[in-house]
Amino acid sequence: MTRKHAIVIGSGLGGLTAAIKLQEAGHTFNLIDRNPKVGGTWYENSYPGCACDVPVALYQLSFAQSINWTRTFPQGPEIQAYAEEIAERYQLAPHMHLGDEAISADWDENAKTWTVKTASGKTFTGDILVGGLGQLNRPNWPSIEGLDTFEGAKMHSARWDHSVSWEGKRVAVIGSAASAVQIIPEVAKTAGHLTVYQRTPNWVTPRRDVPISPQEQALMFTQPEAAMDIGARGRQLIYDNADHFFWQVFEWTEAGRAAYTTIATNHLNEQVKDPELRKKLTPDYPIGCRRILISDDYFPALQRDNVDLVTQAPSKIDARGVTTPDGDYREFDILIFATGFETTEWKWSVDVQGVDGKHLNDVWAGHPSAYAGVTVNGFPNLFVLYGPNTNLGHNSITFMLERQVEYMMKAIEAMDANSAKAMMPKKAAQDDWNARIQADLRKTVWADPACNSWYKTDDGLITQNWSSHTRDYAKAVETVKVEDYELS
Repeated sequence: MTRKHAIVIGSGLGGLTAAIKLQEAGHTFNLIDRNPKVGGTWYENSYPGCACDVPVALYQLSFAQSINWTRTFPQGPEIQAYAEEIAERYQLAPHMHLGDEAISADWDENAKTWTVKTASGKTFTGDILVGGLGQLNRPNWPSIEGLDTFEGAKMHSARWDHSVSWEGKRVAVIGSAASAVQIIPEVAKTAGHLTVYQRTPNWVTPRRDVPISPQEQALMFTQPEAAMDIGARGRQLIYDNADHFFWQVFEWTEAGRAAYTTIATNHLNEQVKDPELRKKLTPDYPIGCRRILISDDYFPALQRDNVDLVTQAPSKIDARGVTTPDGDYREFDILIFATGFETTEWKWSVDVQGVDGKHLNDVWAGHPSAYAGVTVNGFPNLFVLYGPNTNLGHNSITFMLERQVEYMMKAIEAMDANSAKAMMPKKAAQDDWNARIQADLRKTVWADPACNSWYKTDDGLITQNWSSHTRDYAKAVETVKVEDYELS
């Protein structure tokens, strides 16, 4: 085996997985992250109520299980602690360069190497470049007239200001999707008054999150091997449920969509008795078209005496408050923007330059694509984690990340077996891969012309999501088809 040196950018669960598997295979690496700690999105998102919407049995890495969980759905701080636990368990610290942002990565065609430069002026050179930057890491600030003129406290959910107290204050949460449904119940507990600005209602299903008692934790610590065995069996059941049944929401499967529509409708009807409020919270689009949310306390929070729901997005902001298109004006002390992330534009914070001076952000502008969601024509030895068309509306992204890292390791082995120093997918192979994916995606609910979501571009191209079951993705990337690559 020819030992390679890799540069891994990003220390979220994807970057950590890549670093661990490279190390286990005998390769060397540098792990670079702009944040002072590992964890990626779980370090950056520290808003109140932050939690994962995938059960912990399925979200944690299959090869790095932990028994340090207190709930069936992991809380943000616990996932952050888990990422730090993994880094320590696999002794990654000597290879980590934290608090130093990678700003550029350039391919040297003659040397067959990547050179990465950081904000501090450091330079790293390696045979392999791993992009573990993720998709959901660039906060989206809405374009609202006067946003910068507001004189009170203002923050985005992904850049939470912990110095600001909302107790007794007049607070506005702008947005009502995945982050908002976790923030709103927490802020509502002590805010003087909370106004929620909802542009579009969401389908919400029960969370059924339960604590793992101290006694159960003690038993797991006493018999960790038995706990892991039970956990593995539970993991398989949850995986099968997500992959076999939940997927029916996204296919044009009438029975599946009807079943989950009933689950969400019953949840709304059980928790919200006021018919006017129920009407405001009922979506007019098919379930699965946008991200399905899970929450047990969002609807109850909206019915508190100190909470109002406004069903129009703000049209103007001034020094003291917010105006909606109908002229309604309200003054606030704090504005919280739960407005998601920049997704479909696919602009990495790192300027990646490949063959013939091509810049990845330019190549991906408008219509990002990758072969297997991992490799990109024009960028040899670049392996992307959580790349185009590998996001999910069901199941766990950690499953996809593990399959992508496995594919990367097999690709490195294929280079070695063919006495090659570099590989990149042929354009025809990449085009064929994506043509098949787009054809399959046209059969899903996301392709509905009435469906607008962050999953697709303004012209209707679905650039985010995988087109089938995750087990189909695992099968598709099980083998590296060398004939689809240019070797040099």
